[in-house]
Amino acid sequence: MKALVLNEIGIALDYAEVEIPTVGDGILVDIKAAALNHRDVWITKGMYPGIQVPVILGSDGAGIYDGKEVIINPNHNWGENENFQASDYHILGLPTNGTFAEKVMVGKDKIRDKPPHLSMEEAAALPLGGMTAFRALFTKCNAKKGDRVLISGVGGGVALFAFQFAVAAGCEVWVTSGKDSKIEKAVEMGAAGGLNYKEADWKAFGKKTGGFDVIIDSAGGDGFANLVKLANPGARICFYGGTRGNISKLNPQLIFWKQISIFGSTMGSDSEFNKMVDFVAAHKIVPVVDSVYSLEDGNEALERMDAGLQFGKIVLKIN
Repeated sequence: MKALVLNEIGIALDYAEVEIPTVGDGILVDIKAAALNHRDVWITKGMYPGIQVPVILGSDGAGIYDGKEVIINPNHNWGENENFQASDYHILGLPTNGTFAEKVMVGKDKIRDKPPHLSMEEAAALPLGGMTAFRALFTKCNAKKGDRVLISGVGGGVALFAFQFAVAAGCEVWVTSGKDSKIEKAVEMGAAGGLNYKEADWKAFGKKTGGFDVIIDSAGGDGFANLVKLANPGARICFYGGTRGNISKLNPQLIFWKQISIFGSTMGSDSEFNKMVDFVAAHKIVPVVDSVYSLEDGNEALERMDAGLQFGKIVLKIN
């Protein structure tokens, strides 16, 4: 079968013929579409723990098993505690070979029927980002109808899912981005408005919006202190990434006086994955697909993600 293989850190993936996985305790899924995550880019650069080569990357996928259209839960070994993952938890695509291939072996309990309203490309975009967003928004922050929600960095895959989920749940949703074009797209999709954080007047933004009950962030860094200032009394803030570095300049008085809860989160349990898929099916949510590449052109897709040009998920179509 054909696959994209990482043979060496810092070198482009090889589009190569590899052996079909041997079925042991798992099943073989014929992959029809696979989606990229920033994780894949970071692994190719050596910026991820536990890298082993050669490996087939890819955590997200949709395909065919036993004549049925399915999507794949990328979790391995979440564990028994819903509050945090087990020490041996990992995700499909490292160290286990992933979805950037014509076939992938997974546990039979790791597939779900594809929501019928989604194409293969849309379904492939859903698993990892959707699960991460669902946990941050609902499990951690308990977002509910009527909450005023702020989603930072709305062009990214997880942020877009959090935005779409919050809109579907009946929240008033605002966004930030470093590009006005991404804010405009979010407004077209139902956002109440947005702020370009590169030209931010945070104080004026807070007055305009009335502050936020829930804030979902992926950046961290010095700008995180501005999010705390925007939080209403009793607000819940959750971050699932740290692309802008360590958090500093926090005012503890603001946090304890306003009774703000701050959560860290990553990925999600198998239970949350299933709840997320049910939520998407019930609300007919369609993942935003930025662009579609062939498997053979996967390195071009990685370059687009690394440049931060996307609005939504970048998908590989596998014939």
